[in-house]
Parts: sequence; C-alpha cells; structure tokens
Amino acid sequence: MLKIGHRGAKGHVAENTIESFLKAFELGADGIELDVHLSADGEAVVIHDETVDRTIKNAAGFVKDFTVDEFKKLGIPTLVEVFHILPEDKLLNIEIKDPLATKIVVEEIGKILRLGEIQLQNILVSSFAWPILKEVKELNSLIRIGVLTEGDPEAALVFAKEISAFSIHPFFGSLNGDFVGKAKQNGFQIHTWTVNSSEDITFVRNLGVDAIISDFPDRL
Repeated sequence: MLKIGHRGAKGHVAENTIESFLKAFELGADGIELDVHLSADGEAVVIHDETVDRTIKNAAGFVKDFTVDEFKKLGIPTLVEVFHILPEDKLLNIEIKDPLATKIVVEEIGKILRLGEIQLQNILVSSFAWPILKEVKELNSLIRIGVLTEGDPEAALVFAKEISAFSIHPFFGSLNGDFVGKAKQNGFQIHTWTVNSSEDITFVRNLGVDAIISDFPDRL
C-alpha cells in the first residue's frame, strides 16, 4: 500500500509548497499529491484554490491573474520545479483543477519524460472534472489517469472503464469492501483520500486499498 502526502505534508507544513513536498518524503511518503492551475503567463502552478486568498498571507486575487515571477515571490512553485525535486522512486499525483491547464500539464509531462528524469509509472494525473481526464487521454494516451470522485464511486468505475484509467480515487467515506473488490477485479487501483485519523486509516487499510492520501503521511 502506497503512502501519499496530500498537498505534500499538509498537516505539518504549508500545503503545496516545495517545503511541504520535501517534508512528506522525509516522513516516509511513497509519493505526493498536488493541485495545478494556470498562471497569467501560461505556466502550470501548484496551488489548490482558484484564488490565493486562503493560502497566501497579504495577497488576494485569482491565480490566473498572477505571473510565475509573482508566484515565486509568494512561495508558490511551478509544476516543473516539483518535477526537479521528485526522487526517482516516488509517485507524483497531479490533480488538474483548471481545464485551461490541461494542455500545458501534458506538454510538461512529455518534456520531463523525454529528458528521462521521471519515468511514466511515477506520474498519475487526476481530476474531479472528468472531461479534463478525457482530454489528457486524447493528448497523450500513455499517461496514467486517476478518476477522482467524492460521492459516486460506481459512476467513477464506469468512467474509468471508458477511458482506460489506471486508478479510481474515491472519498474514503464512500468506500466499502464490495466496491474495492469490484474495482480490483476490473483492474483498477484504489487511491482513497483524505484519510487522517487512526480509525479511518485502519478502516481503509482493512478494505485493501492500494494507496492512502493523507495530510499526515507519517501516520500511514
């Protein structure tokens, strides 16, 4: 079972920062999950919300209105920067939040793969917006896809079959043994989120999931 740090080690360090990702690895994570939007100058930047208001002190506004240079001053990394700090044996789960970021994310994945710095099996692209996942598959059919869902894992299973996804990423509260068994019989991994308490971690472990995404990778 893989231990995945949610936005790095969100329970310990400011989310979606280089420091948070490095902390997750320090705590024994097998991989990290992060979120991507598009900057004003067309680069994939790592931030969860469509605005900077919640995560950045003394700053406000939409992500799409800030340039990469401005983000650097605010401590928000680009996806490419994260590629360069990813250990070669770790997993990177890229969650695309902004549909406009899809093409550039696929392009940047292609570039880093050609450089040989990251292997295909170490990258996974997920999204709650399933049309984004369709677009990723159309742009590069080799990229592994994770179908995110909050409340309807059965629908996610149907869609995962349609696009030949690698994994299904359900909210842990929607999971049961029957679904996990059915998904595995169909060849899909189950990566569940965001599991933080010891009771919930025990629950999903007993279901036999393939990966747990947590704010506290050290608890897994």
